[in-house]
Amino acid sequence: MVSNIRIYSREKAADHSADNAIAGAVEGPLERSCTDRDKDRIVVAPELAGIERIEARFRGKGFDLHRHDTYALGVTMAGIQTFRYRGASRFSPPGNVIVLHPDELHDGAAGTDDGLTYRMMYIPPERFLPATAERGRALPFVASPVVDDVGLARLLLEAFGSMGEAFEQLKFDELMAEIAIALLDHAGAPQARSERLAQPEVLRACAFLRENIVRQVSAQDLEEVTGLDRFALARQFRRVLGTSPHRYLVMRRLECARALITAGESLAEAAFASGFADQAHLSRHFKKAHGMTPGRFAALSAGRGR
Repeated sequence: MVSNIRIYSREKAADHSADNAIAGAVEGPLERSCTDRDKDRIVVAPELAGIERIEARFRGKGFDLHRHDTYALGVTMAGIQTFRYRGASRFSPPGNVIVLHPDELHDGAAGTDDGLTYRMMYIPPERFLPATAERGRALPFVASPVVDDVGLARLLLEAFGSMGEAFEQLKFDELMAEIAIALLDHAGAPQARSERLAQPEVLRACAFLRENIVRQVSAQDLEEVTGLDRFALARQFRRVLGTSPHRYLVMRRLECARALITAGESLAEAAFASGFADQAHLSRHFKKAHGMTPGRFAALSAGRGR
């Protein structure tokens, strides 16, 4: 893989600290994109296998409280990253890994006046299902959202690649499997479960929702697709993916809207094309899911941050 990130070989992992693992990590095009240290901005990489990857630079508050239906995994690159999560304030210095579970409220800010640079990827929980099934586990929940793990940091940085360049699919799939195993290791012993996980049915519901983001989907539609009643499906959906069918649908609509906004479409056009009733409907859901308005996201992704 061609990359502008200095990655140490895994064989030498034990010889280096987390700080060394990412020392000088921001180079090349991304360094140039962030040379104006007086501006907040977000660099959005091309979507890769349904996974969003960003690099963000903030001074002060970056995001208000919000929640995703994906895992949010990242590496603090420079500055101190601070955020509220599960009732406590958290702090991450450079080299540490951030692990946020689906549907957990959090915000984000720079912990000092020097500002903050971090990389984050948003991984749909279904990407981890093969690894969890192999171990007979449900989704991994990592109790501490700030992890000092040089190996996991290296895996994430390798998965970020050089952001703008092509990434070989097989290599990326292997990295996702290794990241899933690392999360399972951090999660510890699984909780005992007696009810069968309805993973195939939940994945059928996901596929149906992805294919129908611009139409109104009913509980009856999902019952017909999955063969589960709406109550069983809601329970199984949360067990398998950590969220609800409706939030899954809304988040897929937001993914579509973000892509359109990044491509330069107006907010009204992005709202209509991604299945929202109007721009105000998009704005309400965008703020809840991302902690900022779509207008601010448009300005940051276009390099017009404050």
